[in-house]
Amino acid sequence: MTDTDLAAYADLHADAVTTLSRWTATSPAAAANRDRTLALLADGPVAMSRAHRAGHVTASALVLDPNGERVLLCLHGKFHKWAQLGGHCEPGDPTLAAAALREATEESGIAALTIDPEPIDVDIHPVTCQGGSLHYDVRYAALAPAGATERVSDESEALGWFPPDRLPEPLAHATAQLVTPALAALARRAAR
Repeated sequence: MTDTDLAAYADLHADAVTTLSRWTATSPAAAANRDRTLALLADGPVAMSRAHRAGHVTASALVLDPNGERVLLCLHGKFHKWAQLGGHCEPGDPTLAAAALREATEESGIAALTIDPEPIDVDIHPVTCQGGSLHYDVRYAALAPAGATERVSDESEALGWFPPDRLPEPLAHATAQLVTPALAALARRAAR
């Protein structure tokens, strides 16, 4: 990566370090993954990029309807499992929350999503990027407006709304664990 490429990720990297350093994890596993992600971020802004062979930070969001009665999942086009919406950070993303919101908007086709600024989980999982790597995925809760209509993107085979207690199969690793903290984020938002 060139110095110019690294500079493009500098603000996003700083946000990732700040966000995860102050975040109160939602589970012991999330705390351990947060700590591993902070260790990865010690490599500098390159850790935000696919070019980092040791792994890279990604951002995703579990999209809820306004009442928390349904979650929006995509049937991912590459690994053919139902998952939350999300993916790679881009140089223009100012924050991790903004990256998650951009990805969720692109993959859902819903323009008026709102995102809770606090992560709900951090998960680390193997992927095929760069011939084999790890995604250090920082996960958020997003809220769809009433009456939102989704539109399948090029990255998905399908999109679907599901009751939180009846998620579809096959389900991607660690997707189900997002429901409880996402519903808690929605409840906190409603209480404000």
